[in-house]
Amino acid sequence: MTDKPKKTDVNPRLAELRERRARAEAGGGPERLAAQKAQGKLTARERLDLLVDDDSFQEIDLLVESRASDFGLAQRHLAADGVVVGFARVSGRPVCVYAQDFTVMGGSLGLSHAMKIAKAMDMAMAAGVPVIGLCDSGGARIQEGVESLGGYAEIFYRNVQASGYVPQISAILGPCAGGAVYSPALTDFVFMVDGTSHMFITGPDVVKAATGETCDFETLGGADTHSRLSGVAHFVAGSEHDCFRQIRELLDFLPQNCRETPKAVMASDDPRRESNLLEAIEGYDAKRAYKIHDVIWELADGHQFFEVHRGFARNIVCGFVRLDGEAVGVVANNPGVLSGALDIDASEKGARFVNFCDAFNIPLLTLVDVPGYWPGLEQEHDGIIRRGAKLLYAYCRATVPKVTVVLRKAYGGAYDVMSSKHIRGDVNFAWPCAEIAVMGGPGAVNILYKAELKAAKDPDKRRAELLAGYVEKFASPFQAAKRGYVDEVIEARSTRPKVIRAFRFLKGKKVERIPKKHGNIPL
Repeated sequence: MTDKPKKTDVNPRLAELRERRARAEAGGGPERLAAQKAQGKLTARERLDLLVDDDSFQEIDLLVESRASDFGLAQRHLAADGVVVGFARVSGRPVCVYAQDFTVMGGSLGLSHAMKIAKAMDMAMAAGVPVIGLCDSGGARIQEGVESLGGYAEIFYRNVQASGYVPQISAILGPCAGGAVYSPALTDFVFMVDGTSHMFITGPDVVKAATGETCDFETLGGADTHSRLSGVAHFVAGSEHDCFRQIRELLDFLPQNCRETPKAVMASDDPRRESNLLEAIEGYDAKRAYKIHDVIWELADGHQFFEVHRGFARNIVCGFVRLDGEAVGVVANNPGVLSGALDIDASEKGARFVNFCDAFNIPLLTLVDVPGYWPGLEQEHDGIIRRGAKLLYAYCRATVPKVTVVLRKAYGGAYDVMSSKHIRGDVNFAWPCAEIAVMGGPGAVNILYKAELKAAKDPDKRRAELLAGYVEKFASPFQAAKRGYVDEVIEARSTRPKVIRAFRFLKGKKVERIPKKHGNIPL
């Protein structure tokens, strides 16, 4: 009779693994986790749980530790070195993600912390998947000296290498200060949460010491400041939950990488649908403003528009729609702000969006209602010539399908810039009320007929007569159509089916670029 096998203890190596894993996953400990919650912020691991699909996160480098030993670091346990890194799925699609852990030394970045992020970025580029960073960090870990700065530079270098290759998304979920701000600035889209996100190069105390200016964190670098004034933030969320919802919605419009196209969805709307509202807008008096969002909503599948940079440079509107199930980027002048004129901020906002869409094979729909460039000493002195040229450069370089609709005004150089036929717009439409000319009728008449108006017995009556003749001869869309600068003058109500038909035709468009290293955009 044989003895029954004795119950053995747990394998000591397995026990050690479990203990090490538990310590690394514990973050900064109960007190620091409670402090994070008290600020209304989620922990790094909670954030990842909310962002990614259930049971899809595979962590890497959980057991990585800092190699630094000065200033007592050798005696401290820095759980996962302050950052949780791995790959996962978001709405079924693979992504690489990282989340800085503020409960571990304020999420400060040391060399090991940085190299974990760098590894995730390398994996993303190798696999051709988006990178999503959840930032919550006090900045460089001063205890590690220049090694922390070197770590930032390793991340910055990879941001640039990944640019235009895989989409990069940053969510600022706490502080982001000093050199830390440059990694999000190099990514494609930046999200901030109202009330808890802050970005700045130097904090309020340094600003006061250097310049005498008094400010708080919110005024200096809060979500409102960066979404409305600086343009650093593309999206503002009311909560972290809302932020992750918006990130998932954005990803639905994007491809995995530059070799792919965005995934089409089953069309939710009739591609032949016409619009009574667009017909009504076309009939408005030329001086009457309208909401450009109404036009975009009327054109889009299901009247849905995902706007980018909503609060910044509101004289131009950018964002994503679906047309017959296909993702399309929209750039539209907004006559409700600065009459839709292009200024420095609008030019840079539009250029950035056009560049992104072109890099990731997203077709462009341009809706034109532009009286020209915004005049003034401030604009000229701040570089409207150099900085305004960025939008022109972006459209000229873009090789994705480009469909343009001139709604009302298209004056001067701004007509050329807004994806005109001359800079290789593929299909260009115009509404019957459109005016395409060097400048607006009243100004042109005053210049061209100055002497005649001065001699007229009834200058106002004569001005009206001359204006009607000028518009008919020089500003009518039919004049542009005669020269082939407009492919068709269309009824406003039929804009959606016309645009969809054009994009269907252009789906296989191929353009051979002139071989060169790269151009020199007017930065």
